[in-house]
Amino acid sequence: MNTDLLFYTAYEAFYRMAASSKAFQSFCRDAFGEDFSQDGFSDLWQIDQILPLIPKGKNIHILDVGCGNGKMLGYLQKQTGAFIHGLDYSQNAIETARSLFPVQSDFQVGVIGEKDYPNDAFDVITAMDTLYFAPDMTHLLCQIKRWLKPGGVFFAGYQEGDVIPRTPTWNDSVIAKALRHNDLPCQVFNITPQTYDLLKRKRQAALTHQAAFATEGLDSWYEMLLSQTECATVPFEEYQQKQVRYLITVKKPLA
Repeated sequence: MNTDLLFYTAYEAFYRMAASSKAFQSFCRDAFGEDFSQDGFSDLWQIDQILPLIPKGKNIHILDVGCGNGKMLGYLQKQTGAFIHGLDYSQNAIETARSLFPVQSDFQVGVIGEKDYPNDAFDVITAMDTLYFAPDMTHLLCQIKRWLKPGGVFFAGYQEGDVIPRTPTWNDSVIAKALRHNDLPCQVFNITPQTYDLLKRKRQAALTHQAAFATEGLDSWYEMLLSQTECATVPFEEYQQKQVRYLITVKKPLA
């Protein structure tokens, strides 16, 4: 694996920590409503928006692009019985996913934008805070369109002001331009207010579990969590000038 990939070394360390830290697992439950080993903005409310998009019945396949250790996919599988597929560049994350969810699953180490799948393979594809890792988002969305079955759904969580610079409007965003290039009409929901509230919960949860992090020798991770939430210590009007978050739903045409 190319260790020059964005945040690669940091994520290998992150998923080693997440696999064993009780403090971090408790933090995730308090901050996000469920422990999916989050390092971002995907709380339980956001993940539950995916459930109505998953068809009922047998032989349903879901792919998560940038799946981490698979806990979000495991939750979706528990709710729907679907076969789950995960792609991530972190060997540590994929090894954990394979051990946690060995049934009706396929977890692969690979790089977003390079890994390919068969045409018309998936009913639902998700990408929660992972599209930023694509070297060419237009190319990745072309792949996703091809991988989806006719009538299949792509669901993404997309943040600006963090890895991706804040653009003035949705239409100016990198992902909006990539969707238009691929003739993929979408529904877009601006959830910046909810994300601001989430960051406040995340900060409070970190403070609550400070002693537990210290006991495990994870003070540096605690400090990282505080730094990640510093942006929400300002009034919302100021926050939204620098940060915005969207949930995006795309349905592939039947023909």
